[in-house]
This record gives sequence, structure tokens and C-alpha cells, in this order.
Amino acid sequence: MLYEKAVRPLLFKFDPEFIHDATTTAGVFAGSNPVTRSILSGVYNYQHPMLSQKLHGITFRNPVGLSAGFDKDCRLMKVLPAVGFGFEEVGSITADAYVGNPGPRLVRLPKDQSLIVNYGLKNRGADIVRRKFLRKDGSRKHFAFPIGISVAKTNKEHKTRRAKVDDWVRGIKLMKDCGDYLTINVSCPNTYDPTNFGDPALFEQLMNSIKRAKLRFSKPVFIKLSADITPEQFDAIIAICDRHTFVKGFVLTNLVKDRSKLRLKSPKYLYAGHKGGLSGKVVYPYMRELLQHAYKTCGSRYTLIACGGIFTAEDAYACIKDGASLVQLITGMIYGGPATIKRINKG
Repeated sequence: MLYEKAVRPLLFKFDPEFIHDATTTAGVFAGSNPVTRSILSGVYNYQHPMLSQKLHGITFRNPVGLSAGFDKDCRLMKVLPAVGFGFEEVGSITADAYVGNPGPRLVRLPKDQSLIVNYGLKNRGADIVRRKFLRKDGSRKHFAFPIGISVAKTNKEHKTRRAKVDDWVRGIKLMKDCGDYLTINVSCPNTYDPTNFGDPALFEQLMNSIKRAKLRFSKPVFIKLSADITPEQFDAIIAICDRHTFVKGFVLTNLVKDRSKLRLKSPKYLYAGHKGGLSGKVVYPYMRELLQHAYKTCGSRYTLIACGGIFTAEDAYACIKDGASLVQLITGMIYGGPATIKRINKG
């Protein structure tokens, strides 16, 4: 309650991107020292043997992970286990670096417990980021918990569809062996290029191109989908993935882009004119609807990771009952503070 009553009101007086950057800097410092990691672990870390599970050969000590979009350049991998996370997904990483969309790139909507996010896949690029995972001899470094790597298409103009697909394949090739699992993010709503690779027809072209490139995946591959796709589109994507056996699961879902279906409580002046997708509580019902449909459609054939609007243990447990094996969050932590992960794990 201290965070909600005292800390959050103070933080929310400042620009949200400034707070994000400052939090990341503080996290890097805290993670660099075993003493500060131990202190954080004593306050925030809760583990129980019943929370642990093994999926695709990966041991997750608990089901709560940090979603892609927060640790864009893989700087927080040492501190997050101490805060109680069972895993994290870094990125999204693209083949080439991108400085990000023009600001503002984050807008808070407190009455909706939401954020408008318009970073546009800001990251340092695969060539630089992959060095954080690999030693000089090419072997992979050891980390304290599983790390998934989200890969997307570079946010820039490509003159042809072939060039777009080639960018995808190059990014995947560079990052596919760096983490414990790989997520192909076909659902970022904030990019320069309007081409939607979450559309089943374009998604099939991408998957066929990956197959033609003869990429060999030693780690499980997940597909991250939009909160705006229909059940029919999801079924078409499932049919495509059934022909590509390297796909092991789905991250459901990314941000909501279609605002026409939302009934926002926040004053219109806070969000009118601001581009970007919405995160947080407004995503939750759409995520749950797609998650339920996904499990009904494919059962245990694919592993499902729930992402979008998870704030409480009740939210997480509802997703697990719907068929999710793991859950991810960002906005829930921003509104609830770092103790959110412990509260969810304790139930």
C-alpha cells in the first residue's frame, strides 16, 4: 500500500519515459551488486516449489514474467530474479537499430490503469544486443532465470515485401540461439510500416520464408499476436503454425490498437492526438477472450503465455484456469509497484 499511497503519486508527477529510464538505470545498479540483489530478494522475492514447472525443457521457478517492451536492450537480467520474476522476455529486438518514434512515447491513463505506448520498437539492434548473451567463444552466458527474446521487423521503410521478410529473417537468425526461447512479434501496433504480418496471409508468407531460409531452431518459438485479431484470424494462424513444427506456443496478447471498441474513463484530452497502442486493464478482457478461444481450439497442443492487463493474483489465476501456463506483465507493475510480483506468486 505504501507504493500506491505515497510512491506512485510522486512518480506520476514526472514524465513516464523519464521514470522508465530512471528505473532502468537504478535496476542496472542494483543488479550489479550481490548485496543490493540480496536486499531486494529479501523484500520482494517469493518462491515456492509448487510454483515451479518445466516447459519445453526450460525450468520456470514461478509463472510470472516481465513482458517484452520494458527491458528493451537487455539491461535488467541480473536484478529481475531478485525482484521475484520467474523469467523475462527482452526486446523486441530488430535486425537494425532504431532510435524510436518521436515523443511523447508513453502517456499514462490512471483512471483506466492503462498506458499509451508508442516507442516503435526502440532498440540497439541485434548485432549489439546479442553480445550480451554470448561469450567471445560463441557459447551462451549463464543467467539466473529463463530469458525469452522477442524479435520484430525493423521499424523503417522497406521498398518491397521481400525486403521486409528478409529483415525479419535476418533478425531471427541473429537472435534465435541467444535466449531460452524466441518470440516472433508480429503484432507491434506502433511501426512506420502499416504492413500487418499478423494477418494470416502475410503471416504465412513470413513463416514460409523462415522455412526456406533453413533456420534450425534449438529453442522453442512462440508467436506474439495482437489483442485486436478475431477468432477466425487466430484459427487461420493456428492452421499455418501446424505446418511449422518449430512453433511451440503463443504470447497472447500485445497492445490494443483499435480504440473504437474501448470505453475509456480518462479525460479525452489525455489521449486524443496521441498515437500508440494501449496497455493495462483495457487489454485484459480482449486477452482473456482470445486466450479462452485459443485453449478451446488447440488445448495443450501449444503452450500459451497470457499477457495484457494482469495486475493481481486473481487476474493471473483466471488466465491459468483459461489455459495459460505462464503470465507476463508490465503495466500491472507500474501501477502496483515492485511488490506486485510477490503478491501474485503468494496468491
